[in-house]
Amino acid sequence: MELNKRNLLISLAYVVPALIFMLVLIGYPLFYNIKISFQHLDLTTLNDPNIAFAGLDNYRKVINLDSFQIAFKNTFFFTFWSIFLQFTIGFALALFFNMKFRLAGILRGLTLVSYLVPIVITSLLFKFMFNQSVGIINYALLSIGIVDQPIEWLTHTGLAMWSVIITNVWVGAPFNMMLLSTGLSSIPDDIYEAASIDGANRFKQFIYMTLPMLRPVIMVVIMMGFIFTFKVFDLIFVMTAGGPVNATEVLSTLAYKLSFDQFNFSQGAAASNILFVILFIVSLIYLRMVRSDEVM
Repeated sequence: MELNKRNLLISLAYVVPALIFMLVLIGYPLFYNIKISFQHLDLTTLNDPNIAFAGLDNYRKVINLDSFQIAFKNTFFFTFWSIFLQFTIGFALALFFNMKFRLAGILRGLTLVSYLVPIVITSLLFKFMFNQSVGIINYALLSIGIVDQPIEWLTHTGLAMWSVIITNVWVGAPFNMMLLSTGLSSIPDDIYEAASIDGANRFKQFIYMTLPMLRPVIMVVIMMGFIFTFKVFDLIFVMTAGGPVNATEVLSTLAYKLSFDQFNFSQGAAASNILFVILFIVSLIYLRMVRSDEVM
């Protein structure tokens, strides 16, 4: 009995600090954000001890905003194409480096540099590279004659979103490659040798062996990519701040502007809570899929 009590105390000593950390640094801000989304909290009521209850009024107003509907579509557009390109390029790089040639390890490590650079620095770097007047991308395109005048990468409503997507792909593709490389290296070579003896070519081995065995890793890559991409704020805010004319506005930048540009903290909280609910649902779907795989 004494031993059980001692083990219980030791277990609590490990769990309680983590529990306090989660409650104070994660639980309280989340609760407070939910709370003010149901109140009329703005710059005029910030110091009011009795802030009026608003019910679902903030959510209704936010959803009816034209900027919200644009940001909602932009968020899914940005997320879909970022994940698609990150996964495709990351998978291609993982297959390439899995061929085990000389310097493969060094080249793979160099590829990861883009993922290791802080996102704000990457955003500023690409913002400068996409600059219409002095950016190196326009300089290169003009030099080789592909275009005859500088392109407005970040100030054209049709190109700004693709510019931030390209930047996000440059950041995320190496992370995809790293996870997929780990999955590829865990597949035994004996299986491929046996398949070759049975007459299966490389394409059939990839379709019927590699992809099915990588399914759990692919799920992790796509789900983590969705979660990280859907809530991206710093990259877009640094490069375009949601412009031009809301062309790159996403839910995270809209929530920031409602809170800290318009000082309507309740509507900003409502917008961020909508973002949170979407990510929460995706996380539940992911956990359910992982559990199904474990049962199988």
